[in-house]
Amino acid sequence: MFGYVRADTPYLYIKDDTLYRAMYCGVCKGIAEVCGHSARMGLSYDITFLSVLLHNIAGQDVVIEKQHCLTHCIRSRQMAEVDELTRKLGALNTILVYYKYTDDIADGDKGRGKRLWFQKGFARARRKYPEIERIVRNNMSAQEQAEKAKTDSIDRAADATANMMAEFSDYALGEKATAYTKNLLYAIGKWIYLIDALDDYDKDKKKGAYNPFVLAYGAECRESLVHGEKGKEIEYIFNSLFFDIRENLSKISFRFNRDLSDNILLRGLPMMTKRIMSGQGCNGKCKPKPKQPSNGGSAG
Repeated sequence: MFGYVRADTPYLYIKDDTLYRAMYCGVCKGIAEVCGHSARMGLSYDITFLSVLLHNIAGQDVVIEKQHCLTHCIRSRQMAEVDELTRKLGALNTILVYYKYTDDIADGDKGRGKRLWFQKGFARARRKYPEIERIVRNNMSAQEQAEKAKTDSIDRAADATANMMAEFSDYALGEKATAYTKNLLYAIGKWIYLIDALDDYDKDKKKGAYNPFVLAYGAECRESLVHGEKGKEIEYIFNSLFFDIRENLSKISFRFNRDLSDNILLRGLPMMTKRIMSGQGCNGKCKPKPKQPSNGGSAG
């Protein structure tokens, strides 16, 4: 469920691209500080976006300075300094990756070796931020129950992931949290789950793995689903989510520049949806790529 939240780069201002890269480095450094260097291999663009969004909503200014790291030891890069919100996001990133591989192992996929990279980091994150681990664990358990029950309801299938994002936003924002921020993160979490399920449609159908779209529609392949008689219904599901995102986003006061958040939410998510519905899929470009641990962040 990682890596789908991306900017629509042709429409991204240079200043926002610089901020995005700096925040990516900041989360990377936050992961290293809380969970250790090996855990940085799971760095996700989804968590980078959360850092951009939640810092802005919370009114928390970000200090960005040119720094070096082992990955960028020759030329310095703009990197966001680590603050407490970034540390929480770093812990969330590692906990999510650890439970993802745990879920893969339970499904019979290879994941034991990969999970070992995050075992110590997960233990450190759980020890420092037990509430984050509880939020993820409880909702992952609810997700597992929905899958074991083989629910064919698209809404019920996506509820656990959506609720996890909403709960984390309340925890991270504290007194700055509102009904609108919770609803916004719920809709984003629901989109992440559903776009991942749609992207994995053919693979899950072939393996006989759980997928709500397969159970609800039973099409032979993703192409026949999105281009067949149920195609408009699939479009409606995602367009409804985009409407919820726009409506709640419009009710939230941003303390700083909101151009980057708007680009990702209002352009990037529909762009990724269109790509996957057109059959291009993620093509491996959305998944986090392993990298060597270093002392600073990576601008990607």
